[in-house]
Amino acid sequence: MEFSQLRTLIHVAELGSLSKAADRLGIAQPALSRQVRLLEEELAVRLFARHGRGMVLTEKGHEILEHALRVMAELEEIRAAASDLDTPLRGRIGIGFPPTVADIISVPLVAAFGKAHPQAELRLVGAYTGYLLDWLHRGEIDLAVLYDPHAARSLRSQPLLLEDLFLIGPPSSGLSGSQAVPFRTLAGKRILLPSTRHGLRTIVEQCAMEAGIALDVAVEADSYATLKDLVRHGHGWTILPLPPIHDDIAAGRLAAAPLIDPVPVRRLVLSYPADRPVSRLARFAGEAIGSIVADHVARGIWPGQLLDMDQEHGARRS
Repeated sequence: MEFSQLRTLIHVAELGSLSKAADRLGIAQPALSRQVRLLEEELAVRLFARHGRGMVLTEKGHEILEHALRVMAELEEIRAAASDLDTPLRGRIGIGFPPTVADIISVPLVAAFGKAHPQAELRLVGAYTGYLLDWLHRGEIDLAVLYDPHAARSLRSQPLLLEDLFLIGPPSSGLSGSQAVPFRTLAGKRILLPSTRHGLRTIVEQCAMEAGIALDVAVEADSYATLKDLVRHGHGWTILPLPPIHDDIAAGRLAAAPLIDPVPVRRLVLSYPADRPVSRLARFAGEAIGSIVADHVARGIWPGQLLDMDQEHGARRS
């Protein structure tokens, strides 16, 4: 088995076509076809199902692809370890974010890579935590920012932030960042929230229970953009983190106030798969994300409490 065969497997699997992989790699298509055939013969398995539109991995092919990706990542680590620590890195990296985090981290993160590792290829993915967990486990992304995932041995996680959630209203609501609102005063208000499948909804419902009230959830919407638009047009109030609406508040399109008794918070962590080594690119991405979060907290753009491993165990909702 040769590294070139594994490289061919990865590219054909991604593109679903020998001809497209040949164009990308600059290798004649018959040579790539031969590499695939030899690999199948050596492993005694069928890696691809051929059809008129291209090639699709078989079930066994998917399993072998995961191993091939890990082998190539290890090879990249060997090359990186042998190079100067200050040498710009090459390679591809997939990074996942929840939608609210993607909106605020993506631009400074791309800028950080452009400065330190301009030849690295970034794939930024925005999705809810459940999807990100699945993609981490499958090896489709290398690291992810997650909200409060259940403890899993398959992940290495480091805490980033306890993020405060705010009451959001239209400009006419009179909400102010300097005037906290007791949670119990939400009783009787028309509330707009994500569905019960969303982690934020669970946190809000728990706070309502602690405050001894029942929320009147008039509309459910899993899109933050939809929630913002509904509030801006006077259809109710919502509860969201501040970063994705920071510009709306500054422009006077929305108003926000902190909530107390209790304070709704979400725990934000940075997670890597535990079943494979963390590449230098992934480590750089994690360090850059941590710096971006700390900078946004320091500038008041991202209200919350920065966490480290020691603080994590003592942090509690106040």
